[in-house]
Amino acid sequence: MPVRDHEYFVYIMGSLSGTLYIGMTNSVYRRALQHKAGEIEGFSSKYHCNRLLYYESFDDVHKAIAREKQLKGWSRAKKIALIEAKNPRWEDMAGKWGAEMLFASESIYRVSS
Repeated sequence: MPVRDHEYFVYIMGSLSGTLYIGMTNSVYRRALQHKAGEIEGFSSKYHCNRLLYYESFDDVHKAIAREKQLKGWSRAKKIALIEAKNPRWEDMAGKWGAEMLFASESIYRVSS
């Protein structure tokens, strides 16, 4: 598999109440964790858009920006249809991202010495 020099993502975050936020980034992993931590000020944090519902990747920043603008211009119904085509249950695609991983011999309980 070839290594990409640059990768860009257009993504849709959502709140539990159904508010949608569309953005663009060069790291969907980092950006999703920022949304979850409430670090993206403005609309996203105000409306608690902290669930990754959809994303697409691009190898050209101009294509990603154009797609972001296109999606922002769509009706809510069209955005929902796009999400549901890939994620019909509206599951948080980044739900386990950033979670601590333990090996089989480890415990979530730490023993202090």
